[in-house]
Amino acid sequence: MTTAKAGGMPPDNVSIILNGERRRVAAGLSVYGLLRSLKLEPGMVVVERNREILARDAIGITAVEDGDRIELVHFVGGG
Repeated sequence: MTTAKAGGMPPDNVSIILNGERRRVAAGLSVYGLLRSLKLEPGMVVVERNREILARDAIGITAVEDGDRIELVHFVGGG
């Protein structure tokens, strides 16, 4: 649900909740793009979008939309 700016143009940013914090991100960003902007390796992250686990093969084609609730869990190696 994206609202248009004056003149019918889409907004430059959308508002999401990322790991419990409200955040503005670029409109049209994919989940893959979001992960890369956060300097996270997509193969090392589990993404929950609006209470559903996002399949790995959908990360690159799923757009981040206004109002999305995204939770990220990333794996940290150690011993």
